[in-house]
Amino acid sequence: MLGCRTATRPLTIATRLLHSSSRRFSEPFNPAAIERAEDEVDVCIVGGGPAGISAAIRLKQLEREKGNEIRVVVLEKGSEVGSHIVSGAVIEPRALNELLPDWASTKTHPLTQPAVSSSMLFLTKTLAVPIPHPPQMNNKGNYVVSLSQFTRWLAGIAENEYGVEIYPGFAGAQLLLSDSPDSTDPWGNFAHSVRGVVTNEVGLTKDFRMKPSFEPGMAFRAKVTLLAEGAHGSLSKQAISMYNLRKESQPQTYGIGLKEVWRVDPEKHDPGKVIHTMGWPLTNSTYGGGFVYHMDGGLVSLGIVIGLDYKNPYLSPYRELQRMKHHPYFRKLLSTTGTTPVERLSYAGRVLTEGGLQSIPKLNFPGGALIGCSAGFVNVAKIKGTHNAMKSGMLAAETAWEAIQADHQGKVADMSSYDTALHNSWVQKDLHEVRNLRPSFNTVLGMWGGIAYSGVDSLFLKGRVPWTFKHTSKQSEKSLNASLDASHTESAQQHQPIEYPPFEEPLSFDLMTSVSLTGTNHTEDQPVHLREERRRRHVSANVANFAGLLGRACPAGVYEYVDVEDGAESAAQKAGKKLVINSQNCIHCKLCDVKVPTQDITWTVPEGGGGPKYSE
Repeated sequence: MLGCRTATRPLTIATRLLHSSSRRFSEPFNPAAIERAEDEVDVCIVGGGPAGISAAIRLKQLEREKGNEIRVVVLEKGSEVGSHIVSGAVIEPRALNELLPDWASTKTHPLTQPAVSSSMLFLTKTLAVPIPHPPQMNNKGNYVVSLSQFTRWLAGIAENEYGVEIYPGFAGAQLLLSDSPDSTDPWGNFAHSVRGVVTNEVGLTKDFRMKPSFEPGMAFRAKVTLLAEGAHGSLSKQAISMYNLRKESQPQTYGIGLKEVWRVDPEKHDPGKVIHTMGWPLTNSTYGGGFVYHMDGGLVSLGIVIGLDYKNPYLSPYRELQRMKHHPYFRKLLSTTGTTPVERLSYAGRVLTEGGLQSIPKLNFPGGALIGCSAGFVNVAKIKGTHNAMKSGMLAAETAWEAIQADHQGKVADMSSYDTALHNSWVQKDLHEVRNLRPSFNTVLGMWGGIAYSGVDSLFLKGRVPWTFKHTSKQSEKSLNASLDASHTESAQQHQPIEYPPFEEPLSFDLMTSVSLTGTNHTEDQPVHLREERRRRHVSANVANFAGLLGRACPAGVYEYVDVEDGAESAAQKAGKKLVINSQNCIHCKLCDVKVPTQDITWTVPEGGGGPKYSE
């Protein structure tokens, strides 16, 4: 037992060796026979993003204000805070101003580039036509930043100024539940409560045998557990399903965001300029658009976001991004007029929530709560979510503080007032105004009707209407937790393959060249963290009906449907293909879990510290 350690420096992975119990190596791993180290904390936060770090800071602020000591631990699956945060963003500082009113006086803050202009372009194959943008996209007072660097800076404040314990390389793998039902869920049903989390094992082979380096996961027992894993987090999925948190909400919908950071010619760099695009290269039936953010230091973040409700299984989000750069507007931006070299510095991908207000689940469960994009607070019209994520963390922290102070004889923490506080806050107002914009594209109005409706609503109605569009009319028990986006995928027989243009270095690049920029690394010979169920059925259904969608959809080349060699399994021969999962390439975007039509792939956490290493 570690006890209530008060150190404020990050606990390294090597520390776990101190808690090993003797074992014989190469034996099959038996969780029931493993002795785990345990640690007692007041609040355990899973995820070191803006929401999780904001919650941790607010808890320690309350400690200072009210005088009662509280132990706060943040578990981050990346090798360091910020390494799994997709970079290049425009931040609305509203929540930051509330959390750290004097942030601008700190010498090291990364919000050095104010947004100075905002505009929108409609792209055809050859033209870039200026069009009005919704007032919500006005970026006056906002900042163009590296979100990875912003999160790293915020974590430094949490750790060094407030004494928050941040443990990178610790991946929350399973919820730690009470031994017996001891509470009620939000609907009044008797249920087990969440009493913390267990981190992932380290040092297992692919066939779940113990290596000499084996270390069992640690159990962090907590009075309150806050899940801040980002969009489609694995523990968040478990909690939502276990406690039926979507009982009164619409299913969540997602988009895939792909980004690149470039160092451009100084003559092409316009610090603080923000551009969003609609139209080409996407078809009229595909929701999405591009963006260009001129950051500080001669850098430009550019990319594309595509709604994962797209119908055509032949679509490749990665190829759409590369094709977009072939447009004359991007060719000019990424060219050089002098001796200054133009360089692509990084590539990244991540799913983001697009469901908005109607897709927010019940936020509290026995012993904990969902914060940030684990719940889904992105304002799609603004294309921003950091401000809402941070505010949700702050509100959850205030409820957690009160719950812990009211703790009597191990009573389960009641986080229900956090759900109420969130819906009484400016986050609710922020999302309510734009609640109908994204779902309007999936109504009988169609794509162009959605554009027209969104223009009228955002410019004039501003959400002041008596209706709220649903993402689906099929409100069944199954659809509440299943992927709505996957259900929109149509058979390959209804579509033609897309002929993408060849790559043109140094403008566009093949996929593996881009993946090399992510710094992705996973320990060799560890269990595959992409759990595929019913492999025979998966190959047969996905190849025959959807032309092996994941082979194109995955932005890291994780999935391949390859020809079966002679003598292979008869079931695979029936499809003519077999599935190869290159899990070492995974950049933790979660697209596979969301989009696979057969819904038989589950993303789970790999060993802590694995995955991408984003910095720009």
